Amino acid sequence: MQKAAFDNSGSIAGNMKYQSLLLHNFRGIPQMKRLSEEQKFEIEVVGSVLPFKANNFVVNELIDWNDFSNDPIFTLTFPKREMLLPEHFDEMAGLLKKGEDKATIKRAADRIRMQLNPHPAGQVDHNVPFFQDEALHGVQHKYRQTVLFFPSQGQTCHAYCTFCFRWPQFVGMSDLKFASREIEKLVSYLKEHPEVTDVLFTGGDPLIMSAKNLAAYIEPLLAAELPNLKRIRIGTKALSYWPYRFVSDDDAEPLLMLLGKVVKSGKQLAIMAHFNHPRELEPEIVGQAIAKLRALGAEIRTQSPLLRHINDDPRLWIKMWNAQVDLGCIPYYMFMARDTGARHYFSVPVIRAWEIFREAYQNVSGLCRTVRGPSMSSNPGKIQVLGAAQAGAEKVIVMRFLQGRNPDWVQRPFFAAWDDKASWIDELKPAFGEAQFFFEKEMENLYREQLATGTAGHFE
Repeated sequence: MQKAAFDNSGSIAGNMKYQSLLLHNFRGIPQMKRLSEEQKFEIEVVGSVLPFKANNFVVNELIDWNDFSNDPIFTLTFPKREMLLPEHFDEMAGLLKKGEDKATIKRAADRIRMQLNPHPAGQVDHNVPFFQDEALHGVQHKYRQTVLFFPSQGQTCHAYCTFCFRWPQFVGMSDLKFASREIEKLVSYLKEHPEVTDVLFTGGDPLIMSAKNLAAYIEPLLAAELPNLKRIRIGTKALSYWPYRFVSDDDAEPLLMLLGKVVKSGKQLAIMAHFNHPRELEPEIVGQAIAKLRALGAEIRTQSPLLRHINDDPRLWIKMWNAQVDLGCIPYYMFMARDTGARHYFSVPVIRAWEIFREAYQNVSGLCRTVRGPSMSSNPGKIQVLGAAQAGAEKVIVMRFLQGRNPDWVQRPFFAAWDDKASWIDELKPAFGEAQFFFEKEMENLYREQLATGTAGHFE
């Protein structure tokens, strides 16, 4: 793999300084000489609609520039023409070629973005709870035991994934963005909801924040001594995109000390780590970062969507799960690509996803088989595809809920009519001529109840 640094500010063995790549400066890196002018223009076109951000670690250590057009990490971080629908690409390309002003370009980009299902799975309409007669913006409470919290300073990342279902957080449309500074209201909400055992800090990436800013959210949770709060989770891709965050950043030690406080408080600290390809686990610095977190007593669970053009090969999942277990991590989820953004480019049909999962699962040891999938994080809940079956004369797809807005749905098998092209639950039809899946009527009733009572999007 060819490697070329932006400058001489650091290396794997030293104290690498973070440098971000955005639309205004990506042309300046040496590796861009390998791209044609047309390819660089396509990055600018797609990056004007979907968010683009990379950094010096991703560029110098993870991408194979000798075959960049087919490289999975390049595809994971650099926009490609095919990630927009043709009519959207042509509209934006035309505006850029004409040299239209920024306001005109932004209006067109926002109009396109609103056609890309910016908040799938009811995130806006059904997941935001009401408390003390107001919506808790920056909080989601979809499943009974778990609350998601979006700290305002953590709504960006060290680099952006081109498939990201949270892309609206990064495109400058404030009415689409989840964020909250109000940790006091979260604490009060948790006191009133003793069923909540887990708080998940998410974003963006909460570990983009300084240790001081992160402490302003975590320490009040610990100080509140909530008896119901057992676990604090942090969703992050920092282990893959910027592992120096835990090793040599200026406040790496204060960050580790803060995370250590969670463990010492008696609450479980779970790092929900995003790894999308086995190559992300190969750099030595990644193993060092994982070791530091494990030494604190943190549990690291790993997850990724199944993505066409990046990891839709069972051999890659076998390699990735084995590498994660060897490093002391726990494989957790294989997700389906969410129905948003560039889904048409990344999605895999549910049956093909099950085949990939099944082959990979068959070829790893029991320690890797903690992983669950393939799972669709849909509006009613996390739906796992269990596979194909024959029911009398009818071939069906078997599914079940791993999580549901109604806990009674969990682990109940149900059946969809055979469809080897569908890639999401709303593209599937119930088997046996049924008019609806068993949960759909309850979902309708739940929505009506929400409107009437202003409650969160789960069954109390």
